[in-house]
Amino acid sequence: MAQELDFETQVFEKEYIEVAGTKEAIVRGGRHLLPLLPKALEGVAQIGVIGWGSQGPAQAQNLRDSLEGTDITVKVGLRAGSSSMDAAREAGFTEDAGTLGEMFEVITESDFVILLISDAAQAQLYEQVFANLKDGATLGLSHGFLLGHLRNVGAEFPANVNVVAVCPKGMGPSVRALYVQGAEVNGAGINASFAIQQDVNGKATDHALAWSVGLGSPYSFMTTMESEFRSDIFGERGILLGGVHGLVESLYRKYRNEGATQEDAFKRTAECVTGPISKTISHEGILGLYERLDDAGKEVFKRAYDASYLPMKAVLQEIYDEVRTGNEIRSVVVAGERLERYPMSTIDQTEMWQVGERVRAERVEGEIPLDPFTAGAYVATMMAQIDVLDEAGHPLSEIVNESVIEATDSLNPYMHARGIAYMVDNCSITARLGSRKWAPRFDYAMVQESFPALDAQQSEQGPSAAFEGHRIHDVLDKVGQMRPSVDIFVAG
Repeated sequence: MAQELDFETQVFEKEYIEVAGTKEAIVRGGRHLLPLLPKALEGVAQIGVIGWGSQGPAQAQNLRDSLEGTDITVKVGLRAGSSSMDAAREAGFTEDAGTLGEMFEVITESDFVILLISDAAQAQLYEQVFANLKDGATLGLSHGFLLGHLRNVGAEFPANVNVVAVCPKGMGPSVRALYVQGAEVNGAGINASFAIQQDVNGKATDHALAWSVGLGSPYSFMTTMESEFRSDIFGERGILLGGVHGLVESLYRKYRNEGATQEDAFKRTAECVTGPISKTISHEGILGLYERLDDAGKEVFKRAYDASYLPMKAVLQEIYDEVRTGNEIRSVVVAGERLERYPMSTIDQTEMWQVGERVRAERVEGEIPLDPFTAGAYVATMMAQIDVLDEAGHPLSEIVNESVIEATDSLNPYMHARGIAYMVDNCSITARLGSRKWAPRFDYAMVQESFPALDAQQSEQGPSAAFEGHRIHDVLDKVGQMRPSVDIFVAG
């Protein structure tokens, strides 16, 4: 049963939405709310944004721009001698202006510390970070990984600080790109969840909401920090990255074995998923994708769905259990020393991804096929992920953002421009480790279970029988009404 969470804000307008019989409290964003940020951030003279990875540049720049003309300084904190110092300076953060400094000095002097260093670095440095926080400061996280790690090692957050999370449902470049586009379309941005882990002075909720609004979130919905890290780490190993990686590789080989050319096999798999499948789901919903198919295509879709759903769900349930029990977080932490000796290689040297470079270079968008079998297998995986999260009681907004919207409105457009292999090779270390670990499991499940099931007699009451009436379609429709009227633009 989905969680029903509520919150109180003294600054922003809270509203309730009804999704599949569940009530959720949210705050809609928009540039018109930026004048409220100083009031919501009362007592905050400086926000320290610590780290310059995927989220750091986007969040630092968005908050700086949103707080322009106020008395609140946004200052970036990086390791002394960090190679990212020059990139931060190029983005307008400088020592002379008092907006760039050494990370622990910035932590010590900031009233609101947004910790965006890598998960491995958080696990290594959290004691030093905690020791440098001001009494009564707000510690902000964009991922619940640190909470999971603290539980694994029997530690806790300091009792004298607020601890909040704002988690954009998209990669950092998407957060920045859509914020910039939002200058022309009010509210354009990436949805975000927020969570309040500790509130020591009654300011935590408004601090979190101000952070989310300042990032440009079209709407902010509540979750818990534990629910967030479970869904986030699970999701990136599932349909957001690891699942799509393993799925398209298995389908590419299947189509090649059936006689398709390299180019056609790539178009029917990776191009189809990141192109017409994603764009249709983004604008018309998952059910809208199915309804676009003709009668013959619908039969192929259902056949692929029925053969794929249970094998994919079994892998996804295992991933969720590994995240829930802390095992997946432990595996990321222990990988640190191993990676120093055995760095991760890239995956872009195999036939499929080499073919992809040629196909993207010659791409004609209107000629990318909407392959019904690929659509059925992909949607089965997406729906299986939705069901695992739903059965675990996650909030419905979190489920659709983590399983659908983040894929179709953020990650997949980047994959379409630059390649799935590019994304696997250039995301966070946590996500890269997860994709490499779990993509082969999805691939194996398709080859060993799903494809052989196609030759067996399928029941008319297979998993697809529940697809059209699934409650997630109504949820996605409701949430989709809050989607800004702009698609992210990603240069290839």
